[in-house]
Amino acid sequence: MHKLRSLRVGGVILVITAFMLGLIASGIWFQSDARWTSHLDRAKYTGAILYDSFRTGSEPPDGVTIAQVSEADQNLAKQGQFEFMSGAPRPSFLTNLSIRPSHSIESASAPMALAILSPDLSYPLAGVSSGPDQTPRETLGALTKLLASYCSEPAVFAKPGDNPWIRIDGSAVWGCSAAPSDIRLLAVGLALVSIGMLITIVMNSSAQFLGFAQTLRDRNRIGGPTSYETEGLQELRDIVSAVNSYLAAEREKLAERVAVLSGVSHDLGTPATRLKLRTALIPDEELRTKLDIDIDAMTGIIESVLTYTRAELDAEAPRRISLTSLIESIVADYQDVGSPVEFLAAEKVSVQGGQSLFMSRRGTGSLPLDDKVIVMARPVALGRAVSNLIDNALKYGRRAKIGLEKDADSAVITVEDEGANITIQDIEELMAPFKRGSNTKMISGHGLGLTIVSTIANLHGGVLTFEPGTNGLLAKITIQRQ
Repeated sequence: MHKLRSLRVGGVILVITAFMLGLIASGIWFQSDARWTSHLDRAKYTGAILYDSFRTGSEPPDGVTIAQVSEADQNLAKQGQFEFMSGAPRPSFLTNLSIRPSHSIESASAPMALAILSPDLSYPLAGVSSGPDQTPRETLGALTKLLASYCSEPAVFAKPGDNPWIRIDGSAVWGCSAAPSDIRLLAVGLALVSIGMLITIVMNSSAQFLGFAQTLRDRNRIGGPTSYETEGLQELRDIVSAVNSYLAAEREKLAERVAVLSGVSHDLGTPATRLKLRTALIPDEELRTKLDIDIDAMTGIIESVLTYTRAELDAEAPRRISLTSLIESIVADYQDVGSPVEFLAAEKVSVQGGQSLFMSRRGTGSLPLDDKVIVMARPVALGRAVSNLIDNALKYGRRAKIGLEKDADSAVITVEDEGANITIQDIEELMAPFKRGSNTKMISGHGLGLTIVSTIANLHGGVLTFEPGTNGLLAKITIQRQ
């Protein structure tokens, strides 16, 4: 099938094609059904005329020949050994039927006995006699219609009343060779093709849109493209082009923001330095200290905003790093200056085995520890995020315990403080830019630490979450492993 380029144009053409194939399949089906119905009606009519020819002694209908069997076969028929008669198929499945005359001048006549020998089957006679009012000619017509319903070449022996046994050859009417070609299978095939075309259109189109949606959903994953390309539908290509234009505009805005903030930071550096020098000449120590704090806060705010914007810009190139080594180096830096920061060793992961044929109790085992958790990450940005969480834990909870959890798809960095007097709802509200809690008036900061951590987590295809820990509040940075 030619690749669909436009859902609006190609989809309509394929739907019309599938509809036409459906119409053709319907026509073939009804034509084949009509031919088959005509075949069965002819067999039924022939059976009724055949009964009349037995009763009146006239010539049999077209397509039917009658021959009297030999004396030896007459004796075999009287003994019920039809399978040994001349012309009987080997092996033989015997079907017996007796047709009683109607309640008229025929009532004194003996019933017509029929013996049908088929190499393939015994014929079900439940539908041959439909009621007490059915005439003998209708019964014989129903029998010949039944014979025509199956693809077989039966040998039919009959004893009309008191007459001797005869053989009826009606292969030209109810034999397998007389049946019309059943092309309904072709109709079913065409119908399946038309349905398959429609399903293919829907599934392929849906898969292309869902694939791009998943790619766009993972746009912050490490190593993701800065723009997207697709060879799919024209409508999808238009959407991708619009998304690329939007992302390019957003990157330009962020780059301009970084440039402006960098300029402001640079321009403020000189007057801030002059202020520092002039402040040092102030004899009043209390006033000098307050001015130094204000100058540091002013420059710190600019640097924090610049750091946040650079994190949004996603300028650092990702590379494969050992997450374990990164955390160990960060923890070592804090420990070198005497900060109470601890890196907790990973615990063995226990797994439960399946049941055994020889033991009712399931066994348990443990997965080997991976000392080096390798991830694709931006080490500077990720280190800054971990450091921010450690700083918060030290400011508000006095101690920081760092942990590292992992599975096949993600790695989780945990930072737990000790007894921080803050709820999960409060800490999640502090993730907004420049948002600080009511209990942080005596603690330095600018309200961008958690915002930067959350942004960096998102850039690594993850998220920043909080939950109650063993001794305090537990922060989790979840990043995707690749």
